[in-house]
Order: sequence, then structure tokens, then C-alpha cells
Amino acid sequence: MRSDRLVAILLMLQRRTQVTAAEVAAELEVSERTARRDLDALGMAGLPVYSVQGRGGGWRLLGGARTDLSGLSEAEVRALFLVAGPAAGSTPEVKAALRKLVRALPSTFRDQAEAAASSIMMDPHRWGAAEPVAQTPHCLPALQDAVIRGQQLRLGYVDAAGTPSERTVHPLGIVLKAHAWYLLANTDAGQRTFRVDRVTDLQTLNEPAERPPGFDLAGAWHQITADAQHARPAIRVQGSCAPEGIDYLRQAMEGKVSIGAPGPDGRLPVAFTGPSEAGLAGHVAGLVEWLEISSPPGIREHLATIGAALTQRYA
Repeated sequence: MRSDRLVAILLMLQRRTQVTAAEVAAELEVSERTARRDLDALGMAGLPVYSVQGRGGGWRLLGGARTDLSGLSEAEVRALFLVAGPAAGSTPEVKAALRKLVRALPSTFRDQAEAAASSIMMDPHRWGAAEPVAQTPHCLPALQDAVIRGQQLRLGYVDAAGTPSERTVHPLGIVLKAHAWYLLANTDAGQRTFRVDRVTDLQTLNEPAERPPGFDLAGAWHQITADAQHARPAIRVQGSCAPEGIDYLRQAMEGKVSIGAPGPDGRLPVAFTGPSEAGLAGHVAGLVEWLEISSPPGIREHLATIGAALTQRYA
């Protein structure tokens, strides 16, 4: 991952007076072109890295390696750890590199650096059926800042039913799941999850947020998704499929298909589950040439509606 390399390059610059693109490429096992792009990217992002031209040139850290990265400003430290944080959740090497970098930072920056690295994670899986792509909410930077600084927030919020409310929360972390951002926070009613695009108003309070000792954002989010998946009613669909359509069905259902022995006509009995009849119908509507649904009746009705709409538009 690129964030791994950016952290590694900064550690190299800390250890040495100067590095060249060739040295970075050899140590990180990438091409010199990639190494040069990464070095340029650090400087363009506002980090105190600069190039020395001419014979014997290379890249250096402002102030020299003896400064132990103290040339980084508070905002630069937070930016770096926000970039590396999502990768750190699954890569032990990045975790180790971040720990080393934290020890190299000025003591006044360490708490916020560690908070930044653990304040955001990314979950690429959707909630059951497909959801529309969401734009990055305008209040996201303010939420990130409150998580990192450990400050309470007063949120104006509209729930899924369209009911507005105002509440004070203790932000714990931010998660990008598929194409939607979520804020995980403690409230008077316990730990809650808020869709960021439903936040209508945001006010940072001059009160410290209460954060459980040893709180792990990735672990907490894993539990939330497991509970949500368990709570969703599973719709079981049964039918039969021609052999040449099985691969397409597997793709549509991400491999989660039970397949039985072929019948006398060569067709294969199939079964799969999902959170809603409408969502499942949308997934398999394009397989009508091979797939025939026998139950439940509701999904057959959805498929008929889809077919009528397609016929009306494209007949």
C-alpha cells in the first residue's frame, strides 16, 4: 500500500541525512519512478521534505535527521497519520512503523498522532442490497477534528424515518462503509452509529469526550456489522438454473449459492439468501435466460414488475 511506503520513507529520512530515489527504490522494492513519485508526493502534501539538485543530490528532511521529525507541524502529523491509519488496521508492518514514528515525534504531538491513526477505518462491504453512491459529507473534516482532539459534539440529526433531533455525543471514530460515512459515538443511551450525511448541524463543545480505555475502532465496528447482519431477516430463494448460467449466478450472488445435483432435464436446483426480495430480484433479473425462481412468490412478483418495466422501455 502507498501509505506503508510513505511512512517507511519518512523513517528513512529520519535515519539518514539524505536519500536518493534509487536508495528508496532498492529498500522498498519498487521502481525508481514510483520512489520519485512518492518522495514528490510527501513534499506536495506539505510535509517538510525537499529535494537537493545536482551531483550528490537527493531528498532531505527539513532540519536534518537529528531533529527526529520535529520539523513536522501539528497539522502535518495529523495528516500523515490519517493517511496511514486505515491501512494500519490490517497491516502489522504499518502498525510497527507508526509506533516507531510516534516515538520520534515531539511529545506534544504524540497523543493526537495516535488518535489520528485510530480515528478512521474503511469497510468496503455494502449493507445487504446495493445503496446509491454517497458524496463526501461537508461536515466530515469537523468530525475528524473532534475525534482526534477528543471533544464532545452537539449534533443536529435526521434519522432514517425523517425525524429531526439534537443530541450531545462523545465521538469515538469514523468509518467509511461502501459509499457511506458513519460516526461511531457514545451517547447518554449508550454507543450509537450515525450516518454522517444525515447530520444537519454540528457544534464542537469545549468539553472532553469520554473514550473507553483501550477502545478499538475496528473491533467495535466488526461487532456492529455482525449484530446488524444477524438482525436482518434472511429471504431464502429457491429455483433452478441451466448449467451455462451457474457462473453468472455465482457472480451475481458473490458466490453465496447452494447448488444441488442436476435433474433429468439437466437443470441444477439452486438456493440463495438475501435481506430483501426487491434487492434479490434486482441482482438476478438479468439471468432470466437461465434462472427460474420457484419461491418465494414475492420475488417472482418483483421480477415480473422489472420485466414489464424493461419491456415497456425497450420493446
